[in-house]
Amino acid sequence: MKLAAIESSGLVASVAILSDGVLLAEYSVDYKKTHSQTLLPMFEEIVRMTETDPKTLDAIAISAGPGSFTGLRIGSATAKGLGLALDIPLVEVPTLQAMAYQASGFHGLVCPMMDARRGQVYTGLYGFDKEGLPSEIVSQQVCACEQMIEKINEAGESVLLMGEGSDVYRQQIEEGLRVPYAFAPPHMARQRAGAVAALGAWLFAQGKTISSDQHAPVYLRLSQAERELKEKQEAGHGQVDET
Repeated sequence: MKLAAIESSGLVASVAILSDGVLLAEYSVDYKKTHSQTLLPMFEEIVRMTETDPKTLDAIAISAGPGSFTGLRIGSATAKGLGLALDIPLVEVPTLQAMAYQASGFHGLVCPMMDARRGQVYTGLYGFDKEGLPSEIVSQQVCACEQMIEKINEAGESVLLMGEGSDVYRQQIEEGLRVPYAFAPPHMARQRAGAVAALGAWLFAQGKTISSDQHAPVYLRLSQAERELKEKQEAGHGQVDET
């Protein structure tokens, strides 16, 4: 089984190829370029470097969200285009679960946090089953950081925090947590396509695939434009016609 993976849910652009349980290549960039500039050239580079014929791929694993609206849309469009061109299915991999999977074997809980702006984070809380796969303790959601801090305290176990959200709210986390905690080191602290590929391979083996036209990113909340439109509509409904 061979699949490619795409991760573009945040600032990191990352692609990978996994073949029969071996991570053949992973290319990640966390720099000031848009994913539309980086993803396809990166994919073409790892295909060239590993001498992989794209026609031998069995599926495309895509980081399905939550995360940046723009990033997820670009990643989705890239995955759908590749899936359609190669006539292969997609595997939707929950972004936060894939992040947590990087810490497989950790004796405690893992809390990925992505900065959702507006004082909120995309987050969840995960443990690991006997196979080392991430299992949900608190399902993925968008909430204020202090709400997740309280849920971690309620869980009562040591926790590993990762993601740029844990950097943004580090002081708040350090002041609020009442359980043992640590922050993930740099090689585990951000999204990686290698983790998407590894979890995607397991999902693929379970038959959890979809066609390209079925895939849609998981946003968890409305975009800014949609929120502004909704606010205008609600304000309009609240006005009284005095004519």
